[in-house]
Amino acid sequence: MTLSLNEQKAIQMDRMRYTKNTFSSRMVYLAILFDVLYFVNIYESDVGNWYYTWLIGISIVYNLVFMLISFLASEGVKNYKLGYGIALLVLGAGQIVRIFILPLMAHSAMTKRVIEKQAVEVPVMEAGQFILVIVYLCLSAACSIVAGIVAVQRSHKLAAYNASLIGKA
Repeated sequence: MTLSLNEQKAIQMDRMRYTKNTFSSRMVYLAILFDVLYFVNIYESDVGNWYYTWLIGISIVYNLVFMLISFLASEGVKNYKLGYGIALLVLGAGQIVRIFILPLMAHSAMTKRVIEKQAVEVPVMEAGQFILVIVYLCLSAACSIVAGIVAVQRSHKLAAYNASLIGKA
């Protein structure tokens, strides 16, 4: 017995009521992983006391908030909650904004280091590290945004399907 295309789509929609949105959830876990790689790369840097400012404190607090909200959202999008999908879109945009704050400032700043008994001006963040942290933030943002888009789309589809079931009853 072969099902028509419409019947297959109806079965898929009905299955959404009983299955979790694991794709979005896993994308959020990847976003958290890339964020962790970003901040480990930044905070392990040994450039004297350049990073010891209020800005690094805000960055640390933001990282904690990002990870907490992202994890909470990963659980919410599993159950097709629309608000968590929107929160992921906002978090993804926040990751993009972060590129222009600490990494850009550190890349353009210079600090003095003693090399062979001479004080030398060196960049706080060299080009290789700068590219790496930008890639980590972009990947984190991309994962959050993709997870958010998929979650919003699936939430709308499921809500419309549930409404159609109520209309049939």
